[in-house]
Amino acid sequence: MPQPVRVLIVDDSRTIRALIKRSFAQNPDIEVCGEAANPLEARDLIIKDQPDVMTLDVEMPGMNGLQFLEKIMRMRPIPVVMVSSLTAKGADTAITALQMGAFDCYPKHNVAPGEDAFAGLGRLVVLAARSQPVSRIQRRTPSAPVSHAQTTWGNSVDLVAIGSSTGGVEALEEVLSGFPQKSPPVVICQHMPPLFTASFANRLNQSMPALSIAEAQDGEVLQPGMVRIAPGGDRHLVVDNGGGKYVTRLISGAPVSGHCPSVDVLFKSVAKHAGRNALGIILTGMGRDGAEGLLSMRQAGAYTIAQDKTSSVVYGMPRVAAEIGAACQVVPLRQISSAAMAIHTR
Repeated sequence: MPQPVRVLIVDDSRTIRALIKRSFAQNPDIEVCGEAANPLEARDLIIKDQPDVMTLDVEMPGMNGLQFLEKIMRMRPIPVVMVSSLTAKGADTAITALQMGAFDCYPKHNVAPGEDAFAGLGRLVVLAARSQPVSRIQRRTPSAPVSHAQTTWGNSVDLVAIGSSTGGVEALEEVLSGFPQKSPPVVICQHMPPLFTASFANRLNQSMPALSIAEAQDGEVLQPGMVRIAPGGDRHLVVDNGGGKYVTRLISGAPVSGHCPSVDVLFKSVAKHAGRNALGIILTGMGRDGAEGLLSMRQAGAYTIAQDKTSSVVYGMPRVAAEIGAACQVVPLRQISSAAMAIHTR
């Protein structure tokens, strides 16, 4: 029988620590090995108890969560799940944490009395324990020059659709940084809470001047160089074909494949309206959202790419896509942009 995942909870609020601990007590795969109210206490407990995973509050007095995360990733990389408030400031900080190497961010939810506000945190912790923590602080940033074998697009791709989840922040930065100016329009579904997607889109737009990156709005006509990210919340992003142009639509609907917005919904709309003129890419993420949609794209004549196991933070979505025959090609993360632009040479 596998040993439970040993978790260190770091939060300046005693109440929050107690709520997280109570939530973890319902999961037999998790053992809380320690609690810390500040980074200094946490540092000592990391040395003493050697936890498998740490949950870390983004906003703490003194040395904040980001400063502590940076030190941890430099000195002793450990899988870290950040806990963030659902505010604009919290979202921006969470995106920074993901870029620095945090496994994922869990938003603090407002729930009714008696409900578990951290019901989904345990699943992230268990997944994080299976990941390989790697400091990204000294890695190439999107604004730094990148050498790609392929630097221009052919005429066979009119629209690119990308789906991602856990680990997607870094993966999307890597892929988009390889796309030159005047690339075909790109539509993205990245599993994130509301506010997080706006912060992420703004961060990408500032670091990649060759592209116009923003949250998708309803009714936008997609043009070369545009990248649009599905807003987190209760609407799906789909692509329509109006007057020979690809147009974004935000539609209300129940979660599909466990998510709203859903990668499957986006991909299936692209399959319907763009067919063989589209390119589909599925990146790292838990679950299977996007796999069926990618298969629909391939069956409609689109070329499709899945990220490989070695470079995925969580090999879930791309694994299922590969297993059901949805991917024309399985590619390491750093080769995806070149592979995408080389399609016209096939």
